[in-house]
Amino acid sequence: MTRTGRYAWRVWAPPVLTVMIMMAAVAYQRGHLLRSPTDGQLILILLGATALLFRLRCPAAVTAVTVLTGIGLPLAGGHLVLMDVAAVVALYTLATLRDRRTAWTAGVIAAVSLTAAAIPWQAGGLFDLANLVPANYALIAVALGVAAKDRQALLAQIRDRAEQDARRRVHEERVRIARDLHDVVAHHITLVNAQAGVAHHLMEAHPDRAREALAGIRDTSRTALDELRATVGLLRADDDPPDSLRPAPAFADVDVLIEDFRQAGHDIAVSRTGTPRPLTGAGDLAAYRIVQEALTNAGKHGTGRRVEVALDHRDTDLRISVVNPARAGHRGEGTGHGLIGMRERAEAAGGTLTCGTRADGSFEVVATLPAARD
Repeated sequence: MTRTGRYAWRVWAPPVLTVMIMMAAVAYQRGHLLRSPTDGQLILILLGATALLFRLRCPAAVTAVTVLTGIGLPLAGGHLVLMDVAAVVALYTLATLRDRRTAWTAGVIAAVSLTAAAIPWQAGGLFDLANLVPANYALIAVALGVAAKDRQALLAQIRDRAEQDARRRVHEERVRIARDLHDVVAHHITLVNAQAGVAHHLMEAHPDRAREALAGIRDTSRTALDELRATVGLLRADDDPPDSLRPAPAFADVDVLIEDFRQAGHDIAVSRTGTPRPLTGAGDLAAYRIVQEALTNAGKHGTGRRVEVALDHRDTDLRISVVNPARAGHRGEGTGHGLIGMRERAEAAGGTLTCGTRADGSFEVVATLPAARD
């Protein structure tokens, strides 16, 4: 069914059903005897059903009209109508489109009015239990309408919350990919820059060693392209070739990372203490990236090529310390994207990261990452 067809069904179905039900109700006598509706009752039935055509645009006015026609039905023929369907539909619609207070106020007024109109025609008079029928269907219609509106509001809140969560996850993923790109580019460009400087320095006096440095530039640039391809591959579609994706580096690859820096001319001293324990998934990548970024910063901002890396494997966490002589005037309080990215990675993995200048003038990065639980 098309959208236009569904709207037409919503508009026309209630009036048609109202006419059918009301005709049967008017014709049904209390003693199970059939009689034809009077002309006045027929006019009121058609008027109430016609008013329902406008219930979505003017719910309050339509409710008032249908209640008035319901009041007039028993008066027009001296006959009790057990259920005013038009008023029920109008009250339900009003409750779904207007606030709760308006809906209940209209429901109470309708219940009192319809009951008062029916009392004179009840066999038992004021104390006849049948007097409760008009009040019941009027108030039940309002209750159902309020419940339907509350359900729609709840579903809307759930959809809004889902959309907000989706936007938050997209933002977090963008930040994570931006950090990965920054780490990869900054690390490898620093290595290429260092190797190019070595090659330029040795070009005339030691051409063989210069060629080795150029070969290192080639290998480093190839590795950078592979890692960039792997990072950008996260944005590919599911049906892309599987060989276009490569796994992200892990902390187990940190020795290869350090060796790359050594080949670029950095003097890196590594000390290990404790028994290595596996890290969490996020912590494993964070540990690798923190060492990578700290060594990259050492190459860009350090006064020399000496860097001290200490890996302390403890029972519940891994402590990473990277120390290098800081360039004069460089304080490194963490205002750069690299230091901010390292801190965000550590916190996302459930750890901490601090950095700053020590008393001897060297710059230190200290990260603590939790170990995986057994």
